[in-house]
Amino acid sequence: MSGWPLYVNREILMFNGENVEIKEASVVTEKPLTVFLNHNELATLICSPGGLKELTVGFLLSEGLLKARSQIEDIRLREEDGLVWIETYEPIAQTDNFLRRHIASCCGKGRAGLYFINDARQLQPVKSDWLLPFKQIQVLMAELEQRAESFRLTGGVHSAVLADESGIIIHYDDIGRHNAVDKVLGYAFLNDLPTFNKCLLLSGRVASEILIKAARGNIPVILSRAAPTELTLELAEELNLCVVGFARGNRFSIYTHPEKILMD
Repeated sequence: MSGWPLYVNREILMFNGENVEIKEASVVTEKPLTVFLNHNELATLICSPGGLKELTVGFLLSEGLLKARSQIEDIRLREEDGLVWIETYEPIAQTDNFLRRHIASCCGKGRAGLYFINDARQLQPVKSDWLLPFKQIQVLMAELEQRAESFRLTGGVHSAVLADESGIIIHYDDIGRHNAVDKVLGYAFLNDLPTFNKCLLLSGRVASEILIKAARGNIPVILSRAAPTELTLELAEELNLCVVGFARGNRFSIYTHPEKILMD
């Protein structure tokens, strides 16, 4: 994006155990992106550059505010100001569910948490009979590792990838795990890309909100280098979604719906 690089170089002082040296370090950037839905300010997302239209659409899809590509009349992005407008052909009601989910994202076992669980359990299970060959898990995660240049440079981004048995289709990095996933979902949504025969690859932890995003996107398998949470696994069982964690090298752990991994 013009005027908004993924990272900048800064001079730092590095202590190596004995001496202090002046070094140049790559530091990841972050900017606010304010989303307007039908002329109403909806939310401000703190994100990395790249895929901002996809991020916005994926965010609205994840929040249940968009259901079909045909709803979108226009998308306008003013990158330099961090503003994006989405117009739909019909009004979209911004219900209490939207606010409840955002309150619940950092709550414990309070009332908002119960609302969050109830909202999640109103989702339809993923509709897919697709099977992922187990040998492809190692291949796909190795490809994700090879693409992790931004992380190696900055140590400050998460990766999300949409892939099938033939390889990686689209890859996004972002300072936020949720943002990276929303960019992937938005790309598939805007390009009318079927997702029932795809998997979502993640560099980080599989939290319950990430699982819900995958379910809304009708993605049947999640692969991650890291661990899932207990709530993630409870929801994955209900929503017909296979979660594979600690996928590193030739090892991985299947937590839910192992029948979706073809072991032959």
